[in-house]
Amino acid sequence: MDLLNPYVEVIAVCLILILSHFFNWVSKLFSIPSVLLLIIMGIGIHYGLNELGIATGARLMNILEVVGIVGLIMIVLEAALELELKREKLPLILKSFFLAMFSLAACIAFITWILHSFLMESVFSAMLYAVALSVVSSAIVIPSVGGLLKKRKEFLIYESTFSDILGIMIFFYLLGSVDQPSVNDVIIGITFNVGITIILSFVIGYLMVMLLDRLQSQVKLFLLIAVLVLLYAVGKLFHFSSLIMILVFGVILNNNKLFFQGKLKKLINPEALKKVQEYFHILTMESAFIVRTFFFVIFGMTLELNHMIDESTVIISIIIIAGIYLIRLLSLKIFAVKSVRPELFVSPRGLITILLFFSIPEKWQSHYFNEGILLYVILISSAIMAVALMVRGKERVFAERLNFGDWEQLDKEIDILTKGKGT
Repeated sequence: MDLLNPYVEVIAVCLILILSHFFNWVSKLFSIPSVLLLIIMGIGIHYGLNELGIATGARLMNILEVVGIVGLIMIVLEAALELELKREKLPLILKSFFLAMFSLAACIAFITWILHSFLMESVFSAMLYAVALSVVSSAIVIPSVGGLLKKRKEFLIYESTFSDILGIMIFFYLLGSVDQPSVNDVIIGITFNVGITIILSFVIGYLMVMLLDRLQSQVKLFLLIAVLVLLYAVGKLFHFSSLIMILVFGVILNNNKLFFQGKLKKLINPEALKKVQEYFHILTMESAFIVRTFFFVIFGMTLELNHMIDESTVIISIIIIAGIYLIRLLSLKIFAVKSVRPELFVSPRGLITILLFFSIPEKWQSHYFNEGILLYVILISSAIMAVALMVRGKERVFAERLNFGDWEQLDKEIDILTKGKGT
């Protein structure tokens, strides 16, 4: 049988999607991140094809980058459509933002120091690699924390989303500022860039929501996704923080009653928009699932496990991972998070780490950096999260037996009990 037959390839694609759905079921049942299983499946496919004498080729790397960009957009949009802006949630949003910012900055400083001390002469190169290794992956966190209580789940979703956005902004600002003559020019450039991006994001966000409300075509949802991807790509070409545009659009759409008040209320039909919003949310979730599936499978297919054998790679990886969790513990204590479990252990690296790693320009790449470090950090951080969530999952099962109808009330009851134990 010809294994390169198009029908065989179609069968393979369908089987991968079916297995990915099965992995999601396993993930919910045992709190094992489905992306770990997808990466392992990709590794298995890679070695299986090698045994059959079928070369995967360098083209996989180009496919990986394209899928990663689309995946990033869909995952951030999916997260934005989950965010509800309410006055009572403002403290939670602010706490998660500043924790993400502090933790990210501390991790970048620590990992830069480690890489510069042991592997790289260039501090700037070390910093680029450090940014990639410091970003918490919302692509792994969001589908993995569904079993937690609402308050904890929302906090981790906010934090990982902010970590993604801040990490990407810092990475590309570093690349854009490397040729600037002075620190003042860098600060002015970043301030101008962020200011313009935020203004454009709100203008585009309002226009996109109004367009979504007015379009009569039956295929308008994919049209809007195509427009969003186009805006993101064009924005990146002009070095804008395009991810902010995606985030703002999703937040405005999900909170349209808040953003369309007074005279602006006449510009939309809230009831008609609500129905379209539900369809768009489902489409975004499904698209994010498909893109996430193939991104991690293809990433697994590109891995060479012999990179993990090197002794220095193992030692540096362990030091980086230990530093990540020490910084996270410190961050949680500083920002007065009442319970550090399982929050301490929910700090996986994933899609953004990989995407930024492959975005490092050739002139700043270091041949001393072993890809095994990347793989160790991703796999171990995901495995630690899986174990922590499996342990925590027992508490959620117990809570469900209590038949609470209001999860926020349950959170308050648990807080009261926790305080009672401390007194």
